Amino acid sequence: MLNFKERLSFIKAFVFDVDGVFTNGQLILMPTGEQVRTMNIRDGYAVQLAIKLGYPMAIISGGDDNAVRIRLSKLGVNDIYLPITDKCAAFTTFTTKYNLNPDNVLFMGDDMPDYEVIQLAGIRTCPADADAEIKNLSHYVSSFAGGAGCVRDVIEQTLRAQGKWPVKP
Repeated sequence: MLNFKERLSFIKAFVFDVDGVFTNGQLILMPTGEQVRTMNIRDGYAVQLAIKLGYPMAIISGGDDNAVRIRLSKLGVNDIYLPITDKCAAFTTFTTKYNLNPDNVLFMGDDMPDYEVIQLAGIRTCPADADAEIKNLSHYVSSFAGGAGCVRDVIEQTLRAQGKWPVKP
């Protein structure tokens, strides 16, 4: 049986949840009723790099925030599934679209809405502050919390395992 690092060499695509993964899971409520989230800039760097290198990437979230859609679109993510109640169906749509074997997809989720879909992925990952049930299903628990670099962590590890991370002398 291959360990986590060895399995990374087979990853061809990434799928991420948003709240609790790209964000810290907290909302700032503005007086207007607008809900504001923050995202980690280093996660953004890794996302755009992976996409430039040809990795298909999907976002599957139950939330529906236009600011999230705009941010991820600007990073180059084309497959953004918001708001989704059936994450498994969205995952299957994505893998079918790119003719991907689910075993070659890395998924990162953090809470119970990800429980079923995470089991479809070849590599199951989560942030350090994920729900215990999701941690138990995961092959890898990042040392970084949601919104604090966990996305960058798994993308960078994958690209390094495949010799594609841009190392500067």
